[in-house]
Amino acid sequence: MRIIKILATMFSFLFAPAALDAQIQSVYDIKIESLDGGSIDLSKYKGKKILIVNTASKCGYTPQYEGLQSLYVKYGSKLVVIGIPSNNFMFQEPGNGNEIKEFCTKNYGVTFPMAAKCDVKGKKMHPLYVWLTQKKYNNFSDNSVKWNFQKYLLDENGKLIDVFAPGVDPLSDEITKWLN
Repeated sequence: MRIIKILATMFSFLFAPAALDAQIQSVYDIKIESLDGGSIDLSKYKGKKILIVNTASKCGYTPQYEGLQSLYVKYGSKLVVIGIPSNNFMFQEPGNGNEIKEFCTKNYGVTFPMAAKCDVKGKKMHPLYVWLTQKKYNNFSDNSVKWNFQKYLLDENGKLIDVFAPGVDPLSDEITKWLN
């Protein structure tokens, strides 16, 4: 048992997320590279709810893209959906930016903002996910990304208000109750 604890301690640095830069005071201070090459500035969405979803093209939940697009169209005046492609779970997002964009557009008609592929867990976790998963930053909960298509809902002031498991349908009452 002692050996397991020693090994776990030795390798924990591989999985521990980094801390946020001290200059990040809110989620609105975070930018993420866009799938198109620019950047997604979260401060641009002040006054709207934001649904952040880590996505993958080769996952059993991939058909949720359709529901996410419908949600974005239906509630677009008060909600933005942001897709974050990630290859952290069973290598289910192997494509490059162009391949991901083509897949999402061709198969699901995605028009909501999509970020460039990034890590949503581990040592290279993107600062957005550090903020989303650590209570000391989000003032809501400590949590971890369990799988592709986990959803984080922020209110109009950038406060995390709910986290939805990967299996929760984007058009479910669990999510839409926050939007009506």
